[in-house]
Order: sequence, then C-alpha cells, then structure tokens
Amino acid sequence: MFILDQALAQDIVDRAMAILPCNVNVMDYMGIIIGSGEAQRLYTRHEGAQLVLANSRVVEIDSHTARQLDGVRPGVNLPLMLDHKLVGVLGITGEPAQVRVYAELVKMTAEMLMEHRRQQADQQWRHQRSEDLLSRLLLGDGGLHLLDEAEQLGLQPQLSRQAVVIELPANAVYAGQLVTWLNGRYANSWCVSCEPSLVYWCRATGKDRDDALLLEQFDAQRWHVSRMATVEPSSDLASLREACTAARDLLDYARHVQPQHRLLRLASHRLAVLFWRNRHDCLADSVAEPVRRLQGNGQLLDTLRAWFDYSGESQTCADALGIHRNSLRYRLEKIAEVSGCDPYRTDDLLRLYVGLQMVPR
Repeated sequence: MFILDQALAQDIVDRAMAILPCNVNVMDYMGIIIGSGEAQRLYTRHEGAQLVLANSRVVEIDSHTARQLDGVRPGVNLPLMLDHKLVGVLGITGEPAQVRVYAELVKMTAEMLMEHRRQQADQQWRHQRSEDLLSRLLLGDGGLHLLDEAEQLGLQPQLSRQAVVIELPANAVYAGQLVTWLNGRYANSWCVSCEPSLVYWCRATGKDRDDALLLEQFDAQRWHVSRMATVEPSSDLASLREACTAARDLLDYARHVQPQHRLLRLASHRLAVLFWRNRHDCLADSVAEPVRRLQGNGQLLDTLRAWFDYSGESQTCADALGIHRNSLRYRLEKIAEVSGCDPYRTDDLLRLYVGLQMVPR
C-alpha cells in the first residue's frame, strides 16, 4: 500500500513553489500537513483537507468563507489520487479564481511524482525479494515450493543454467557493482552476493563464453577477482544447487592447494575436489600421511607435483624442473625414502596423488 510520506510531500511543495508565487501545502490521508512552504504549519490539521477527505472532491475556499472559519485561509484543495484511491490532499493558498489553474497543474505533477515513487519502491521490493529468493533457492532451505514465486517474479527457473562462483578479496567493496554489471550484460542471469567475498552467478546456457576474457574485463573495470570456478550446465534446480556447492568447494581447494590458478573448471579438478571435500575423514587423513612427511621439503614436493603434472614423463618433467634426468630419479628415490611410497608403483603413486590433493601448500 502506498503511503504519502513527509519527504515526498516536501519535494512536491519545493518543486511547485520554485515556480509559483503562492504557498503550497500537502496533507496526508488524515488531513495533517506534512509538506509546506510555511514550516510553522507542519504537522497541524488542515480544515480544507478534512473536507476533501470527507467528500472526495475539490474544495475551494474564498476570502469570505475563510473569515467565517477558524484558522482557515482562502485557497483550492484537491484530492491526490493514486490507482483511483485517495492518498492525500494538495492545497494552494490564494483566491480560487487566481490559483485554480495552478492547482490543477501542481496536482498532475504531484500524482506523477507519486506514481514514479511507487514504481521505484515496487522495483526495489522486487529486486530485494528476488535476491532473497535466489539465496534460498541456491544456498538455503528453499525447495521446489518457491519455484512458483520465482516464475511470478520473472526469474524463469525452467532455464538451464551454468553455475559460476566468483571469489573476491576479503576487503572488496565492489561486489554490488559486479553483480549489476553481470545482470545487465547477460540476459536471464541469477546473480547474488550473499556470502562474504563470494558472488554466485548462474548464467543461462547458450553460446560459449570466453571466461579468460571475462576475467580481463573484470580487471579492466578494476574489479580484482581472486579466482573464478565454473561447473557444467545444470538442467534443474536440484543439480544447480549441487553445482554451486561444488564450485564453492573447488574455490576452497584452489585457494589452499593451487593458489596460482585464477580460472578453474570442475571438469578438470573433479577427483581433486572429491578428495578435498573428504580430507577430514579419518581414512582420508591416513591416506594423506605420506605427503605430510614431505612437508618442509619444498624441493621434493615441487618434484612430486611436476611428476603428476607431466604424467610421469621423465624427460619432460626433468626439463620443466630444469634438472637432469638422473637428478629427477634421485629426487624420486628420496621421495620414496621419506614418504614410504614409491612413485614408480601404481598403488603408492595413487596414494601420493590423493594425498597431494588434501594437503594445503
């Protein structure tokens, strides 16, 4: 329900009196002056407005009539209407014959301002409600019963979407700007910032997007993005929620294990994220023990990572490390000695790989 408040009432008065040579009053639905060119009259009862409210019609008071009433001045008082409802009264002080035309023009302007304010309030409500609804749908306890409301708000929940989670620095103040930019640039986006430093963006699937270029565009806007994780498209809400969780876990994994990467795709790190999720399990903890024995020896850990990065290709791995193949073999033997797992044996190699995904750098 629209309520004519003091701020809007005074704005109407100020706009009108910047042009008119007479005083203007705006009264609320109870006939109390809430906007006036005469500050001393604010929050007093206006007798002319009382008559307008009682009869829902224009009330004109000339000098002769005003002298017969207590504290009443000549003027024209008009009902302010919104959606065919009486929400307030506009009063123009002066002889009716002289201010009648002005009054009609100011009334029209006032009603246009009220309609504009109502539209702004409605848009703000829809925006806030949409954000709250999306937060519940994607991350909270919201279930399928919220889909009808999402449809009514024009959120198109039936569309296939791809989950993207964007991580910002802890002190970033531009999350709202980034959300607005994404929503304006990509049609049918669901984009909310409901956790510190994280923006959840569920973009409608369609043409392929260059995410590396997108990161460059963020940088050009001076919106530093620490890293961005993407998941394969989801066809329904349940899988989209799971995708958002997976993307968040992927960012957490990258933050601790592969901090050098800014753009990550779950398709390339699915196994690693699975192990990272379960790193606190007692069995997982024992699996990671051999790698923990290597902590404190950065050279051996870097060698082990390179061994996996280059799929055990000795010459390629040695070249990447800038060492001779014999030096590589010596380091691998040292890894086996310290960790108790031989990188040349399949079972031990798997244990080393899994452990490497669960131990932060």
